[in-house]
Amino acid sequence: MTEASLISSYDALLADLDGVVYAGPHAIPGAVESLERLAGAGVALAYITNNASRSSEQVAAHLRELGAPATAGQVFGSALAGAELLATLVPEGSTVLVTGSQTLIDQVAAQGMIPVTSAEPTPAAVIQGFDPGLAWKDLAETAYAVAGGAVWVATNTDLSIPQTRGIAPGNGALVAAVTAATGETPVVAGKPEAPLFTTAAKHLGVSRPLVVGDRLDTDILGGNRARMDTALVLTGVDTARTALAAVTDERPRFLLASLADLYEPYPDITVVDGVHSCGTASAWVERGVLHLTGQSESLETWRAACSAWWSANPDITTATQPELVMSDGPRVLAEDPQR
Repeated sequence: MTEASLISSYDALLADLDGVVYAGPHAIPGAVESLERLAGAGVALAYITNNASRSSEQVAAHLRELGAPATAGQVFGSALAGAELLATLVPEGSTVLVTGSQTLIDQVAAQGMIPVTSAEPTPAAVIQGFDPGLAWKDLAETAYAVAGGAVWVATNTDLSIPQTRGIAPGNGALVAAVTAATGETPVVAGKPEAPLFTTAAKHLGVSRPLVVGDRLDTDILGGNRARMDTALVLTGVDTARTALAAVTDERPRFLLASLADLYEPYPDITVVDGVHSCGTASAWVERGVLHLTGQSESLETWRAACSAWWSANPDITTATQPELVMSDGPRVLAEDPQR
């Protein structure tokens, strides 16, 4: 009997973009083909992004240029999640100061709220999202509204964003400026909070989605907070070693080399007398040291390692890279994963 593929247990894939679908200007090898296979498997597809400055159609057009299947209805950004979250916090018809892009303004209006540009008189709410055209006066109006008692929602709190010339301040840095001025903190819609994921699942009409991402602190943490199964794909930021060291809330259910692994059976991990085995690899913890047998370049080894270490350390709030002993070499100390 042929074993079922990993993705066959789910009715949707909620995929991050950068590091999962593309890296820089190019699609990640094999990613487009893996995404195209979802339709034939009867699995819905959605793209999850913290970007609140581009419309869903703009993001979908970019994905189509890379060859990936994408429509505007498959793209869920933090502007939509933020506007829908805000609609649960203030009544329809409320005035909302929108600090962000035209896309964010449109999403607020679509929820039956009234976008305004001034904090005078104090609006019922303020929603803050990234836009490269924002200036000091926009942040000042936001601070005045928040200090005046307006409900405050941030689309996301990414501290930085990659640009062609380097790393630039993101929405989180602008939110931090308002926090510094007011002493208040916003309700957040985007990753790593749950609303962005639950918004996508609701619009797709699915009940068992799988979240796949390349970052533990945004994709995996957000999916876990939404109580969805999560898979870390090793084509972007985080690695098997950083996954091993992850705090409890950022631990993925699955480790995948690439999206192609979605169509393979996920190997069982067996535990006998404290030894966690995956394929030909085994791992166990003895006196705080993680012992491994297997090849260091094999994902089976790291799946067994994560199972053993996480089982021995179920409640971790600070990323901790364990001391490793490999059976085929001397004791090694893994790199510090904290960034």
